[in-house]
Amino acid sequence: MSTQWLADHLGSDNLVILDATVFALAPSDDGPRYLSGHEHYFSTGHVPGAVFADLLEDFSDPTGEFDFSKPSADLFEVAAASVGVDNDTTVVVYDSAFGQWAARIWWLFRSFGYDDVAVLDGGLTKWNAEARPFENGTIEPRVAAPFTASARPALWVDKSFVESVVAGTADAALICSLPPDEFAGTDGARSRAGHIPGSVSLPAATFVDPGTNMFLRGDALEAAVAPIVDSSEHLVTYCGGGIAAAASALVLTLAGNDHVSVYDGSLNEWAADATAPLSTPGP
Repeated sequence: MSTQWLADHLGSDNLVILDATVFALAPSDDGPRYLSGHEHYFSTGHVPGAVFADLLEDFSDPTGEFDFSKPSADLFEVAAASVGVDNDTTVVVYDSAFGQWAARIWWLFRSFGYDDVAVLDGGLTKWNAEARPFENGTIEPRVAAPFTASARPALWVDKSFVESVVAGTADAALICSLPPDEFAGTDGARSRAGHIPGSVSLPAATFVDPGTNMFLRGDALEAAVAPIVDSSEHLVTYCGGGIAAAASALVLTLAGNDHVSVYDGSLNEWAADATAPLSTPGP
């Protein structure tokens, strides 16, 4: 969704704008750390009318073993209703980064059967660069009817499926959406470093124009996805916790790939299993 479209439709009936910002903090000895973007939303400002969507708490499973674990359908229904979304709502999601947090919300909605949702292209960065209106304070969600989810399990894969790909008994291309240093195993906050064997390195940031903060299009997008275009009909993205993977999944889906899935546990789950193999590029 373009910033111009959103600016033209501010205040429209049944339009819900969500700020999904999360901040990644310096990791501790226990691994990655994150901070809700709510204070930033409240004090620094947000798109007029935007409701804060708490990805750390409301849109993840609080009982999950890892950060950002996918919620159940019941939990997602509650989360959607809590931000004013029902099954007649048009949803636009943004964040203050390059779109990965917004993409995770987008992917969750799609995976629970709802398609009238878009990511704001360029996010808050582009909105601010264009000197568009801002608003401070908290926006109370609209009163919405209950949201009904309809799960699409094909949009996710679990650890056992990835194991079958590594073993060669399932056909899929594994795409690592992390930065190159983490793929190489020279950086990262997990207990074990490296990537899932057989993966292709395709960082989510590859899909973003650094000058505009917008997702690539046309020839630039074709060049970015070239390493995996013919690798398999089933593309599986992963990262640390399924966030950058969602951004890659968004772009690959919009590029016309019909069978894209996110490995929800990603390396947080894979690296925590001492028996799960990890690779690093050779010398």
